Amino acid sequence: MDRPGNLRTARVFGKKIVLTVVALVLLATRVWAGAELCAHDALERQQCLASPAQRIVSLSPGATELLFSAGAGDRIVAVSAWSDYPPEAVTLPQVGDSNRLDLEAIVALQPDLVVAWIDGNSRAQLQKLSAIGINVFWLAPRRFEDIGLAVEQLALLTGQSELGRQRAADFRQGLSELQAEYADARPIRVFFQIWDQPLMTVNREELISKAITLCGGVNVFADLPRLVPRISAEAVVTANPDVIVTSGEDSSDLSGLARWQQFPELAAVKSENLFVEPPSLLARPTFRMLDGTRHLCETLERARATL
Repeated sequence: MDRPGNLRTARVFGKKIVLTVVALVLLATRVWAGAELCAHDALERQQCLASPAQRIVSLSPGATELLFSAGAGDRIVAVSAWSDYPPEAVTLPQVGDSNRLDLEAIVALQPDLVVAWIDGNSRAQLQKLSAIGINVFWLAPRRFEDIGLAVEQLALLTGQSELGRQRAADFRQGLSELQAEYADARPIRVFFQIWDQPLMTVNREELISKAITLCGGVNVFADLPRLVPRISAEAVVTANPDVIVTSGEDSSDLSGLARWQQFPELAAVKSENLFVEPPSLLARPTFRMLDGTRHLCETLERARATL
């Protein structure tokens, strides 16, 4: 006689369990949806995503490299011109360069994250993307520490936090070891020629200058106010650097430094300390800066041997 009652009780109990499970699932879904991924960009703004970015547009070659380093290369749907590293980046669609972006093409790609570069992209243009709800994350690595941080932030926004932390840690460890190796290096005065016509160099805030310092070098134009200032040949002669360095694909091609042969009184010319560094390793503030800095340190060590 009591079986029907027991059956009804079991059914009611079962329904309660099902409803409880459904409620927990819905609660978990709401909690996940509210667990935003947040990071501060170079404009000191907190950018938050409700879920890891799946469709990313990179607006500078440096940003493209950093995204790949963060493990998000397969999320990039378009890049800017000159995004040539890693090799996979070359095959991606392009949406403009530092002078002009195709905003319509970017919007049509429906990105959930756009990564921009403070020194290379127009804020006015990208404000139009922000105004229609597209997340724009700005980068501007000025220090070696900023490179690792940028990778960690991009990894966070793309759901690759652990990978980003590990790769950034490896980069920092490599820098620390290199810094220790050259901590007691004899100071040597360096002029780094960024461009020949017009003649341009870097001040202390540019990462190349920080690489020079890490190697025990002294940037003779460190105190100039502009990040990449124009200078005169007379200013170089007055500074009288021990070594003159530029960048180029062929380390044996010194044609970019030929003008300095007109000044035999220069210490760098007397000691034949004119060098060409690989441009791909120092041109962008990415993980490859570690290799570029190591190469530069070896170059300056060769120069020291002549003084």
